[in-house]
Amino acid sequence: MDIILITAVIASLFLVIGAAEPMAARLQLPYSVILAVLGSLIAVASVFFLRTDLTDALNPVAEAIVGLPIRSNVFLYVFLPTLLFQATLGMNLRRMLDDWVPILVLAVVAVVVATLSVGYALAWASALPLAACLLIGAIVSTTDPSAVVSIFRSISAPRRLARIIEGESLLNDAAAIALFGLFMGFVMLGMPDPTLTDALGQFPLLIGGGAVAGWFMARLAVRLMAVFVHYERAQISVSVSLPYLVYIGAEQIIGASGVIAVVTAGITMNLTGPRLLSPQTWTNLSEVWDLLAHWAGALIFILAALLIPRLLEEVRAEDFVLIGVVICAAVAARGLILFGLLPLLTLLRVSPAVERPYRVAILWGGLRGAVTLALALAVTESILVPIEVKRLVGILATGFTLFTLIVQGTTLRSVIKWLGLDRLSPIDEALSRQVVAVALQTVREDVERTTENYELTREIVRSEAKNFGERLDRTVQAAEDGAEIQDRDRITLGLIALAGHERDTVLVRMRERTISQRMAEQVLSDADRLIEGARSGGRNGYQRAARRSVSYGKGFQFGVSLQRRLRLSAPLARMTADRFEFLLSQRLILRDLDAFIDRRIRRIHGRRVADLLHELLARRVDAMETALEGLRLQYPGYAEKLERRFIRRTALRLEEREYTIMRDDGLIGTEVYTTLMQRLNAQRAATENRPALDIAIQRLELVQRFPLFVGIEDAALKKLGRALKTVYVNSGDLIINKDDPADSVYFIASGAVEVESAGQTWRRGGGEMVGQMAIVTKKAVRTQVRAIAPSTLLVLDAERFRRLLSRSPAIQQAIHQSAKERGIDPEGLITPDKN
Repeated sequence: MDIILITAVIASLFLVIGAAEPMAARLQLPYSVILAVLGSLIAVASVFFLRTDLTDALNPVAEAIVGLPIRSNVFLYVFLPTLLFQATLGMNLRRMLDDWVPILVLAVVAVVVATLSVGYALAWASALPLAACLLIGAIVSTTDPSAVVSIFRSISAPRRLARIIEGESLLNDAAAIALFGLFMGFVMLGMPDPTLTDALGQFPLLIGGGAVAGWFMARLAVRLMAVFVHYERAQISVSVSLPYLVYIGAEQIIGASGVIAVVTAGITMNLTGPRLLSPQTWTNLSEVWDLLAHWAGALIFILAALLIPRLLEEVRAEDFVLIGVVICAAVAARGLILFGLLPLLTLLRVSPAVERPYRVAILWGGLRGAVTLALALAVTESILVPIEVKRLVGILATGFTLFTLIVQGTTLRSVIKWLGLDRLSPIDEALSRQVVAVALQTVREDVERTTENYELTREIVRSEAKNFGERLDRTVQAAEDGAEIQDRDRITLGLIALAGHERDTVLVRMRERTISQRMAEQVLSDADRLIEGARSGGRNGYQRAARRSVSYGKGFQFGVSLQRRLRLSAPLARMTADRFEFLLSQRLILRDLDAFIDRRIRRIHGRRVADLLHELLARRVDAMETALEGLRLQYPGYAEKLERRFIRRTALRLEEREYTIMRDDGLIGTEVYTTLMQRLNAQRAATENRPALDIAIQRLELVQRFPLFVGIEDAALKKLGRALKTVYVNSGDLIINKDDPADSVYFIASGAVEVESAGQTWRRGGGEMVGQMAIVTKKAVRTQVRAIAPSTLLVLDAERFRRLLSRSPAIQQAIHQSAKERGIDPEGLITPDKN
């Protein structure tokens, strides 16, 4: 009977979960607050019915609720791994890396500051030992920023800001629980005043051991999932087992942090899964984890709320003073980070600027919830913790959690409104009026065609047309009477819209499977950077983000160093193949944007803005083609393989569409359709594997195609190919400085550079060279060379260049031409090679 009642209670909790979401939307309160309130009401009602004499009919149900086997291990070993793992799977880690500084500050540094602030404040205000006070500080430093994130999304706050807070929520729990485990050990061992050395000595195993365990287990799981390539449910089942095995293994076997292990496993799965699993499998896996995390998050809040009456059983009047101390210390610590350290990081240009109203909202939105109550419960269950410590931990953690949920949670939306974050800016307000006016004009045209096609009654059509026309006239008049939008702002808004459409196009292409999910994630990250760049810096910010998308990153440069110095080619091969596929995918996306500018942006912002956007888009396409040409020169034929792969993927998508249409039209049955799709999926699986890239730089073929090396004997060309070194530079990089010695000549394989000498500037492109004049004149020519596009350069030292010079008529002619441009007498510059 007990099992039946417990099953019925748990099933009823799912009904509560289902009702809580629409209730939260109707009451305009955070979802977690509603869950906590409902859970608390259920717990209070259960205790009331057990103790009242009014009726005994509900006693069995109340006993089942009060007697639910809710232990801290249920939260820490069942729900917490699910929440942490799903959070890492759902994050765009590429974009998170852009903001790793503010994320770490808000998460790790803020947790440490809050722990110390609350701990020392309690040690001053109470008779508890310092270790117990620091334990309470670690417990209450975990935040649940889901409420403020959801509100930020509803008010169209900067995506970057919401992403920083999401990153904080993940690492915040990891850091706080790691500190909790550390100080819990001190309390159970009876160390009242731990030293900094004691604390730091535990961290290498906690953090390092957890990270290694998580990485190893995730790599093993991904490889196993790749073996089950034709069994999607088996792959998803492996992913479900991973966080639990990782958490238990790290905690019980290694003695490391299970939270760190799960976070590391999720990050590893996020980075490697999309490459090894099919896009459909990865999408389905993510959906399963989203549902599991939704249930886990809701259940952990309700079950934790059921514990509140139990944790507050022995509350005393003087305990409210200590709760006030905890509240003040925690809020002050978070305020110190938001209003002290974060602005300092912005000044140092390592963190984006967060406006003061948003910082206030983040401060007030630092709610505490189920994780805090679960950690407090773990302390109260331990037989090694003194009774008074257990009592105060339960009361202080619960009291602080209730304050954040009831006071801060219920007033958060009002604070957002008071800060003015729920209102559109004047520019956006003016834009919205113009957008509505343009949209209604388009709707009127479509409605007129619709009424003609369906031959509707003329009186009805005339009446509705009159009403619609009046609304359109009012909208147009409001747009004309509103604030005028400056061209600069129109350009910014147009760029934001263009980048947004680029993002939507990527999603469409990903669903159509014409570009791989792994590349889609990278292109989506670049589209997000474009949106944020346009929002923060207008045209210049957009262009900076666009240049970054085609530049050689630090990882690529590191891969070149590994290949050149240690002969490790695998990292560079993977990154070069990624760059090839990324550039081809992005070029495909850019081709679709011109029509959007003419179809949408021109109607809202006018011809001048549209023409400028076309120009900016053309520059991006040129930069993309330049970058692709550089790769084609080094690895001829590989781009062709990728383009053939794209054509095959497109053909398979179109073939799938035709089969689907035939099935929907009843031309083929389900059995035939299933057979055809199985054959199609087998063909598609072959196209999922990217062609292998031979990273051995084919300098000989590249040298043979170089215009300046025409006419040189084959033996000399082979020798030259071995002597040349390949260098990659980004736009803006300095290649030759005015004070550098004249020791090398740079041949431009792809890209473009700008040469400045004696107050004059020249541009050199693919097939040309720079740095040669200082060598042939044997004078200190004060020349500066800077890349103006991502470029691939072939570098030859001065001694070999002099030997090459007498063998190459093309190089001699180029030197003569360059000397004339600079006003130098070319005669006598070229001397015969004596070797």
